Amino acid sequence: MAEKVRGKRYSAAAKLVPNGPLTVEKAVPILKQFKAAKFDESVNLVMHLGIDAKQADQAVRGSVSLPKGIGKTKKVIAFVQGTNVDAAKAAGAVEAGGEELIKKVSEGWLDFDVAVATPDMMPKITKLGKILGPQGKMPSPKAGTVSPDVATAVREYAAGKIEFRNDAGGNIHAAIGKLSFPEGDLVANIHAFVENVRKLKPATAKGLYIKKVTVHSTMSPGLQIDVSHLDPVEAN
Repeated sequence: MAEKVRGKRYSAAAKLVPNGPLTVEKAVPILKQFKAAKFDESVNLVMHLGIDAKQADQAVRGSVSLPKGIGKTKKVIAFVQGTNVDAAKAAGAVEAGGEELIKKVSEGWLDFDVAVATPDMMPKITKLGKILGPQGKMPSPKAGTVSPDVATAVREYAAGKIEFRNDAGGNIHAAIGKLSFPEGDLVANIHAFVENVRKLKPATAKGLYIKKVTVHSTMSPGLQIDVSHLDPVEAN
């Protein structure tokens, strides 16, 4: 297999990558020193967890509102009925309703980023599982997209609340901001996201939970974060 050819910008940035892991506070300034692309790159975090991804009871999944946001808004729909329809729309839902919205989505309308629902609507939208499930848009209590307080759920997701779940390799990928963010904002978001994932450690997971953390922008090489700095209890 041919070796992947890197561009000049990536190669120049790679020369600035120090050996060994860094604290978040030292990694973010280096990330912002890399020559930027012509667009505002996303800053991405990758966490490799010490879980057995094949075991259902070791799955790590959740949602989090980062303290400094992620630099973009999302289109949110709400499966609701009664007074919750107006509440969801007032909170920013692009569409809200019951049977009519279910029918619209079942016919192929998917122009939204996140779907939320009240608990009473879940039996009615199970038929959408085959459509929304593969896209990661099916409302789920574990992801925080099923809530009796639909107005709050809509507001949070419209403002950029993010969902995450581990992949088959035990990794979690998340965009935690934009390269244009102030350093302090990116630092705060990284710590908040890692802490949120750390609190979700499955009871059956053995050994070191957070094994490796890397941060990179859309077009840059990755910078390895010092795991002991993030989670000193586990490093002992």
